[in-house]
Amino acid sequence: MTDSTLLQGPIHDVHVELGATFAPFGGWEMPVQYGGTVAEHTAVRTSVGLFDVSHLGKATVRGAGAAAFVNSALTNDLGKIRPGKAQYTLCCAEDGGVIDDLIVYYVGDDELFLVPNAANTAGVVGALRKTAPDGITVTDEHREYAVFAVQGPKSAEVLTALGLPTDMEYMAYADAEWEGRPVRVCRSGYTGEHGYELLPLWADAEPLFRALLTEVRANGGEAAGLGARDTLRTEMGYPLHGHELSLDISPVQARCGWAVGWKKPEFWGKSALEQEKSAGARRTLLGLKALDRGVLRQGQTVLRGDETVGETTSGTFSPTLKIGIALALLDKSAGLEPGDEVEVDVRGRRLRAEVVKPPFVTPHTS
Repeated sequence: MTDSTLLQGPIHDVHVELGATFAPFGGWEMPVQYGGTVAEHTAVRTSVGLFDVSHLGKATVRGAGAAAFVNSALTNDLGKIRPGKAQYTLCCAEDGGVIDDLIVYYVGDDELFLVPNAANTAGVVGALRKTAPDGITVTDEHREYAVFAVQGPKSAEVLTALGLPTDMEYMAYADAEWEGRPVRVCRSGYTGEHGYELLPLWADAEPLFRALLTEVRANGGEAAGLGARDTLRTEMGYPLHGHELSLDISPVQARCGWAVGWKKPEFWGKSALEQEKSAGARRTLLGLKALDRGVLRQGQTVLRGDETVGETTSGTFSPTLKIGIALALLDKSAGLEPGDEVEVDVRGRRLRAEVVKPPFVTPHTS
């Protein structure tokens, strides 16, 4: 995909004004950083950061029995939540591979709002449309809503200053207004910090973003780009589709079984996932902390002696720990456990690393 065919979000000109550097991601031209990834990462961990993630997909499922239909398709159990709550879930193929991971907003028994990943929106919408019973519609609303994430220990102060609700339990949401404009506010995020995700109308995005940025700066924070979003989520061990989850990496392998309603009578891929869970996955996702200087990246071979025992799925320099970290799929047959030492092939150089169970840093989502 060339730069001329990349999609742009509703406030692209604001990012240009802020001096952002851009890169393609999921078919969109995304701001990677403004003043620097490490500074933006640190702002989120210590004060507050503001992300524009309007590239994320949006879709609505409506009609009598919409919740029951979606519950029969996606992995997690909607019966565990209620209207006004959101839930992380997975859309799987029949063989257990992951088409996408997404957030479902439970509006009511007859209406659900979905936020899938940008590049996978058409796949999720298409799969649901193909199987939806008569009377249930699945509408792609990718460019009807923007998505902003206000993340960090001072995130509540930012929203309070704008008169937006903050007193919600984790993964609960409220439909509110800002200056007469509708905005959905959810206590969620992708950083491991206390935070909120806001969904205004696409046309209302710019004034809300500018107002949020003013308050973020007043609280010692700054706008943050895709670079910090990736380092923050990697420190938490959060999966990214195409890295830790894919059509070739199942929820069982990715240690996402907690997002599977195993007791539900049906969901896409149930039989294959139950068989894999019963037999034991051939590989499992764990973390690696570098013991030598060097930065770990995706796609590097993990070794124990002369034996290949896995491959990294994501890797970065941790601004919090000041070391290289990675997520890796490790062969179960190798019997590796947290505390064991392995080596990672970094461009022909072996870098020692310790196997750990993510997260790498303590979460503060509550």
